[in-house]
Amino acid sequence: MTTAAIIVAAGRGMRAGGDIPKQWQPLGDRPVVAHSLAAFAGMRRVLVIHPDDSARAAEVAGDALVVHGGASRAASVRAALEALAGQGVTRVLIHDGARPLVSAEVIGRVLQALETAAGAAPSVAMTDALWTGASGLVTGTRDRAGLYRAQTPQGFDFEAILAAHRAFPGEAADDVEVARAAGLDVVMVEGEEENLKVTFPADFARAEQALRARKEMAMDVRMGNGFDVHAFCEGDGVWLCGIKVPHGRALLGHSDADVGMHALTDAIYGALAEGDIGQHFPPSDPQWKGAASRIFLAHAADRARQRGFTITSADVTLICERPKVGPHAVAMRGVLAEIMGIAVDRVSVKATTSEKLGFTGREEGIAALATAVLVAL
Repeated sequence: MTTAAIIVAAGRGMRAGGDIPKQWQPLGDRPVVAHSLAAFAGMRRVLVIHPDDSARAAEVAGDALVVHGGASRAASVRAALEALAGQGVTRVLIHDGARPLVSAEVIGRVLQALETAAGAAPSVAMTDALWTGASGLVTGTRDRAGLYRAQTPQGFDFEAILAAHRAFPGEAADDVEVARAAGLDVVMVEGEEENLKVTFPADFARAEQALRARKEMAMDVRMGNGFDVHAFCEGDGVWLCGIKVPHGRALLGHSDADVGMHALTDAIYGALAEGDIGQHFPPSDPQWKGAASRIFLAHAADRARQRGFTITSADVTLICERPKVGPHAVAMRGVLAEIMGIAVDRVSVKATTSEKLGFTGREEGIAALATAVLVAL
């Protein structure tokens, strides 16, 4: 089966305030209707617009077919259906351009229902008490049993809804009304409260809040750990987190043996699931003999950026009896932050001893632990 999605955005609805129709007003980083279009990415899409909005549509339509709507919603939908006629479409989803938060789950439920039904639409059962009113006063109540709030997308067998629109005499509240007038049964599927229709100014605030919540839930957060050890050897100082600290000995290693920077580099690679330093800079390769470890850390940070991640925090713990790290910790943080391209207040360097236990306690070498947190939106 071939499915097409019609996004209806030809209205002039100005109850939402602003100088332009609500579907073209910004929501987050793009217009309301752009969110609605994106929800149906991968399908054949038709965007129905008012002729005055052609320039705006060109900026968001992408591969969608743009069709000018009519004087009513029903006329606009029919224009889109006629544009799809004869194109091999077997079922169609008709969606309000001002419903930017429709989820893949709702769309999926409608499509699943269309496997066995000629029409399907999402709905939400009424839970509030219902009143009638006049002149600001309550004049009566209505039983809410059996009442539902209609949502979109409303899905149909293509030929059936095309025939229904061709036969329908005037305006309709939605496409379910058109379908039922033609004798089509429409199955209700579960909708969502978040699938709101932007109508009034306050709806933008609700939609913005929902978008922010979605982004937070969709964040890709990665955490990696690194551990490294280097033994002491003859020398006059040790490289720790990019700073040469005076000491009666040096650290033994293929590169400059910066144990702290090595641990942090491995933490970033680990968060990316890209192995460790040895896989990117093999110790068997003579070009890395005596290399500055900032090369390794810069490479790991670049890999994170290339994959869309931001390093949001980095924490290094150096384990040794001597040298004393505290007097150099601020400088170390600055070097690491500069190499990674992040703020210094996102970098921690601290030290501890092993209470004279083990190889670090016997001052045979230095160990380091590091953690890096990466976030992609």
